[in-house]
Amino acid sequence: MELFLKKFKTKYDSAPFSKINLSDYKEAFEKTIELARAEIDAIVKNTEKPTFQNTIEALDYSGERLDRLSSLFFNLNSAETSDDMQKIAQEVSPLLTAFSNDIALNEDLFKRVKAVYDLKDSLTLTTEQATLLEKKFKGFSRNGALLNEEDKSKLREIDTELAKVKLTFGENVLAETNNYQLHITNEADLKGLPDGAKEMAASLAKSKNLEGWVFTLDFPSYLPFVTYVENRELRREIAIAAGKKSFQNNEFDNKENVKRIVELRHKRANLLGYQSHSHFVLEERMAQNPEKVQSFLNDLLEKAKPAAHKEFTELTAFAKELDGIDQLEKWDGAYYSEKLKQKLFSLDDELLKPYFKLENVLNGAFTIAEKLFGITFKEVFDIDKYHEDVQTFEVLDSEGQLVAIFYSDFFPRKGKRNGAWMTSYKPQYIKAGINERPHVSIVCNFTPPTETKPSLLTFNEVTTLFHEFGHALHGMLANTTYPSLSGTSVYWDFVELPSQVMENWCYEPEALALFAKHYETGEIIPQQYVEKIKESASFLEGMATLRQLSFGILDMTYHGKSQTIDDVKAFEKQAMEIASLYPDVEENCMSTSFSHIFQGGYSSGYYSYKWAEVLDADAFAYFQEKGIFNKEVATKFKDNVLSKGGTELPMELYKKFRGQEPKVEALLKRAGLL
Repeated sequence: MELFLKKFKTKYDSAPFSKINLSDYKEAFEKTIELARAEIDAIVKNTEKPTFQNTIEALDYSGERLDRLSSLFFNLNSAETSDDMQKIAQEVSPLLTAFSNDIALNEDLFKRVKAVYDLKDSLTLTTEQATLLEKKFKGFSRNGALLNEEDKSKLREIDTELAKVKLTFGENVLAETNNYQLHITNEADLKGLPDGAKEMAASLAKSKNLEGWVFTLDFPSYLPFVTYVENRELRREIAIAAGKKSFQNNEFDNKENVKRIVELRHKRANLLGYQSHSHFVLEERMAQNPEKVQSFLNDLLEKAKPAAHKEFTELTAFAKELDGIDQLEKWDGAYYSEKLKQKLFSLDDELLKPYFKLENVLNGAFTIAEKLFGITFKEVFDIDKYHEDVQTFEVLDSEGQLVAIFYSDFFPRKGKRNGAWMTSYKPQYIKAGINERPHVSIVCNFTPPTETKPSLLTFNEVTTLFHEFGHALHGMLANTTYPSLSGTSVYWDFVELPSQVMENWCYEPEALALFAKHYETGEIIPQQYVEKIKESASFLEGMATLRQLSFGILDMTYHGKSQTIDDVKAFEKQAMEIASLYPDVEENCMSTSFSHIFQGGYSSGYYSYKWAEVLDADAFAYFQEKGIFNKEVATKFKDNVLSKGGTELPMELYKKFRGQEPKVEALLKRAGLL
C-alpha cells in the first residue's frame, strides 16, 4: 500500500505491476484520497489572496498520487480484471465520486477560483493558462458550485448512483459475453471458415477440455464466424446471441439500467440548468449544441441514404442469385458483403492476412511515425508489465531523449473487455522545470498466434491498430504544462482526429511497402492487391455510414430531451427506424450492450466518430496534396494538433494546421458518396 504514496522506485517511475496485491487497493485509494484532500485544504486555507499560481495551477497539480493509482487500477480493470477486482471497483467508485463531488461542491475552493476568474481580463496569461482558468471555472459551475445546499446534496446522490449503475451496466455486458459459447463437434458445420479461425477455435475448445471447436462473442472469434461460415442457421444463432447481450430477463439484464442512466443524466442536467443531457455535454464540444449535431447527422443521412439503399438492393440481389435468399437478415450482412467483395475485387481477408503479420504491422506503424515525427521505438525488457502478452517500448527523439513509454497488449483473454482502446498510466506535464514524459498503452483483441501460425491480421485489424496508435501518438507527443490539458484531454469530437487520420496510411502503396510483407516469403504485397484495397475502401460505404449514423441518432434520441422510456426495445426501434436497412430481430436490443454511451464517455458524443471523419478526410487531403511523408505538413500536424492537447479551442488548432476550416466534401469524396 505504501507503494502508491510516493513516486514509484522503478525505471522512469513506471507502474510496478508485479509488486501490487489486490488487497492493497482499497486502503491505497483511501490513503491517496486523504493525501489529495490535504492538498486541496492547503489551497483553501492559503491566507494569501487567490492568484493563478496559488489556486488554479495548484489545483491542477493536486492529487497526483490518486490519479496514478486510479489510472492503474481502472486500466487493469478493463484489461486484466477478475471477480475480486470488480468487487473492489464497486467499493472504490463511490469513494472517488464522493471525493470529486467534495471538490466540485467545495464553496471555499470555488470562491478562490471565482476570484481569479473574475479578474481574468486584467491578468497576463498565456493561451494555455487562459484555457486552464476557463476549464477550472467551468469544472465547478458545470458540477453544481452555483447550486444551493439542497440541490448540491441532490447532485451528490445522482452522481453516486450514476457511477454505480454505469459500472454494473459494464459488468453485465462482460458477464454475458463470457457466458456464451457455441460448441461445434461436426466439422461440416464450419464449411467456409478459414483455417486460422478454425485452428483458434480448436485451441479454445482444447483449453476448455472439449472436443471440436468453440466460438465466443469476443470479436476475433465472432467476426470470422459470421463472415465466412456457410451454415446460415449457425450464423443466425451466434448473431442473435451477440444481439441479446443483457436483454434476456436474467440477472445480467440491462434494460432497467439503461432507463435509470438516461433518467439520472437528464435529472442532473436539469438540476444544473440545462435543457437536456445533450445540451450539457455539447457545451464543451466543437459541435456546441444538439441542434448542430442533429443537423450534421441529418445532412449526412440525406447524402448517404440513396447510396446505402442502392447498395442494400444490390447485396440482396446478389444473395438471391447466389443462394436463393429473398430477405437479407442481420446475420447475412457480413457473409454476403464478403462474398460480393471477393467477386468484385477478388479480394478477401484470407488472401491479405499473410501480408499482415502483427509484428510487421506494428513495426510499420513505428516506421511511419519515425518518418513523420522523427521518433523511434525500442523494445525494452526491464519495465514491469501486468501480463506476459504485453510488450514495452522506449520512445526516443532524434537526440535519443525519452519521449514516452509505450505498452502494447494485443490478444483476447478472459478478464479483458472486448474492443480496442488507448489509455495512459501517466500523463505528460511540466512541473518545477521538469517535463514529465507520458506512459501510454494500446489494448486490442486481435487474432492470437496459433501453434502453426503467427498472429496474422485482417485488414480491418490493421486499420484498428493504426487507429489506436494514432491516439497513442496524441498521448506520447504531448507537450503542455498542465496535466489536465495534456495529450488526449481535448474536446471529445476532436479526440478522434489523430486516430482516424492515421488509418489513411494503411491505404497508401508507399506506406504499405514498409510493412505489408508475406510472413513466410518476405515478398512485399503485390501492387494489384494494393490497388484493390484502395478500390474496396469505399465498398458498401453508404451502408456503413448509415449504420454509424443510426448509432449517433440513437444516442441523441436518448439524451437530447427529457422523456419517459417505458420499453427500451420499442424506444430504440423507433429512434433507429430512419436509418435502418435490415428487418428488426425481435429478441435483440442494441441499447442493453451499447457500452460506448452507457458505460464509456460517448453519451451525446457518438456523432463525433463521423464528425472526426470530416476532420481526418480534410486533414489527409492536405498530406496527399504535399506528399504523405511530407515533413512540413507532418511538423505542422505535430506542433498544432498532437503536441497541443486541449490548450486551445480545437477549431483554432485545426486552422493553424490546415489554414482553413474543414470541408465535408473531402469525406464525401473519399467515401464515394458524392
